[in-house]
Amino acid sequence: MAKHASAFLPPAFLAATRDIMPAHLDMDGFIQACQRPLRASLRVNTLKIDVDEFLSLMAPYHWQLDPIPWCKDGFWINRDDEETLRLGNTLEHLSGLYYLQEASSMLPVTALFTQAERPSRVLDVAAAPGSKTTQIAAMMRNQGGIVANEYSASRVKVLHANISRCGVSNTALTHFDGRVFGAALPECFDAILLDAPCSGEGVVRKDPDAMSNWSQESIGSIAATQRELIDSAFHALKPGGVMVYSTCTLNRQENQDVCQWLLAQYPGAVEIERLNDLFTGAELASTPEGFLHVFPQIYDSEGFFVARLRKTASIAPLPAPGYKVGKFPFERLPGKERDAVTQAAQTAGLSWDETLQLWWRDKEIWLFPKELQPLLGKVRFSRIGIKLAERFPKGYRWQHEAVIALADPAHIRATALTPELAQEWFMGRDLYPEQTPEHDEMLVCYLQRPIGMAKRIGSRIKNNLPRELVRDGAALSPAGDR
Repeated sequence: MAKHASAFLPPAFLAATRDIMPAHLDMDGFIQACQRPLRASLRVNTLKIDVDEFLSLMAPYHWQLDPIPWCKDGFWINRDDEETLRLGNTLEHLSGLYYLQEASSMLPVTALFTQAERPSRVLDVAAAPGSKTTQIAAMMRNQGGIVANEYSASRVKVLHANISRCGVSNTALTHFDGRVFGAALPECFDAILLDAPCSGEGVVRKDPDAMSNWSQESIGSIAATQRELIDSAFHALKPGGVMVYSTCTLNRQENQDVCQWLLAQYPGAVEIERLNDLFTGAELASTPEGFLHVFPQIYDSEGFFVARLRKTASIAPLPAPGYKVGKFPFERLPGKERDAVTQAAQTAGLSWDETLQLWWRDKEIWLFPKELQPLLGKVRFSRIGIKLAERFPKGYRWQHEAVIALADPAHIRATALTPELAQEWFMGRDLYPEQTPEHDEMLVCYLQRPIGMAKRIGSRIKNNLPRELVRDGAALSPAGDR
């Protein structure tokens, strides 16, 4: 194993941390934890597979999977094959069965869905790369609707790739500064996750140089932005709704002080909901206010902060935005064609329920989450739902993301691949199965999950995997043929 680089911890940072360290913790334990490599962890994608089946399926890897207390689908991974196998290259990962996610970052979504709440419309203000968005979608079972926003243009593409791989169908992507939502979509969401941009004091175990530009002055500037983000998000939250505010940093200015600022701004309209009994052992990280302030030595994880805030009353709206969204370029698909598309899709092995509705633009046919349609025309979306097909004179070209989310692996046109053929598929190569498939157009499946759609040309299966998803290092499972 490669030697772990020592984390850079500025003396002023250590002094500031010493001042806020809880009495039951000590600085020696904090420094030692920061200098240890971060434990790898994953979250089972329950949109594709349940936890028990996943654990049985992964047994041949001989990994030790230790449950993460605050996420019933999350596990720390201890393994002996770190030198020979990249976790992101396994066929199970490429098939969307699990997501590589740091354990602490699973906390905010767990906090959002505590008390058995099932919101219908959720805003994820800073969503990329998609770990929390896909976790939210799994908690919602792909029902309702999620607006997943990302300010960085380059990270929107990564966000889409991850929600597509995981089979998420209920999400719309936006590309904005998160401070626009309070004015653009006032009191619109049942639940909001604001995993705020921060100084990153908690991530030194993953990024030893994370603190190289740390300063008290930069913290002040970041906290000012966080106050603007939480204010905007609070305006976008419905009365009675819940917002989780989280960061991967440790100082009070970006955490407790931001939440207390919101309470002071809207007295009587904000209520802190205590998280000290969110999971067994949560009291070790709970603050007097009821927040979770996770120092890395508590759970041997990244540092993190989580607050759960309830909006108890309506507040005065922000000024209406001055921008114009422009004409929405899609229309509802007419009834006759809607029936034709639905029938053709079912013949190809694709189906959906009434929570998704057909829209079209030129030759493109899309499925939009019904829950998000009241937002059309209020903000500009980068993409909504999933692209189902492109229409041609002789039929439809079904899109890869629709196949991953909607295909039935038990359909008559489904073709199951061996691990060796699945590896070839993810490496972008045409397939030569021992037995020629019966159908010219087929669903390609691995482990009873769809991984693409392909055409038969003679005895060959032509590989239609989108080029950006080709993975040269796709790795065979040690399980052999399953």
